[in-house]
Amino acid sequence: MSSPSKTIASPPARLYLFTPRLRDVPAFARVIDEAIDAGDVAAVLLRLEPDDERALISRARALGAIVQRRDIALLLDGHVEIATRAGMDGAHLTGVAALTPALGKLKPDRIAGVGGLRSRHDAMLAAEYGADYVLFGEPSPYPHAREGGERGGRPRFAALEERLAWWAELFELPCVGYAASLDEVVPLAQRGADFIALGDWIWMRQGQLDGPAEVIAAATRRLAAAAGQS
Repeated sequence: MSSPSKTIASPPARLYLFTPRLRDVPAFARVIDEAIDAGDVAAVLLRLEPDDERALISRARALGAIVQRRDIALLLDGHVEIATRAGMDGAHLTGVAALTPALGKLKPDRIAGVGGLRSRHDAMLAAEYGADYVLFGEPSPYPHAREGGERGGRPRFAALEERLAWWAELFELPCVGYAASLDEVVPLAQRGADFIALGDWIWMRQGQLDGPAEVIAAATRRLAAAAGQS
C-alpha cells in the first residue's frame, strides 16, 4: 500500500462551489454566472434561506437555469423533496441519519452526497448505505463532537489531511475536501480529495483577488499545475 501522502492523480481534482445561504437568487445569479465560467467547476451546492415550498422550488429552478445548462451538477442542501420537484441533480445531506431516509427518494436518478460526518465510522456507514460522495472538513454542525475537531467545529487541518489520505487509500467512493482558503486547495488534493469544496469565503474579496471568478480561476490553475508536476 502506498504512502498516505498521496500525490494528485491526473486529471486534477475538480471544484465544488457552495453558495451562500440565499434568499435573493436573481441578484446572486449574475455573480455565479461569471464565476462558474472561470474554472473547472464540477458541481454547485445551492443553500437556501427557509421559506415556503413554492418559493424554494422557484429559486432552485432559477439557479438551475444557469448552472445545469453548462453540464454542471446542481445539488440542494437538504430539502430532498424540493430537489426532486425542482429537477435538480441531487441533494447534500448532513449526517448519516439524514442520508438514510433520503436515499429512496434520490436513487437511482439523483446524487446523494453526505457531510457532517463525525467519525470514520460515520463515513464508512455512509459509503455502505449508498452515498455518492462523502465530504470532509466543512465547519461542523456538531460543535466539539467530531474526531480531530477544533473549538468552533472545523477539524484541525492536519486531521483533515489525515482523514482524506485514509479514505483515498482504502475506498473508491469519491471524497470532497472542504478548503477554507485558497492555500488549502492543493494540499487537500494532494491528500486524495477528488473534489475541492469552496464555501462562503469565495464570494468575498480575497486579498489581491477581486471576487469569486478570480478565486475559482486561481484554484483551477493551482490544481492543474500541481497535477502536471505529479
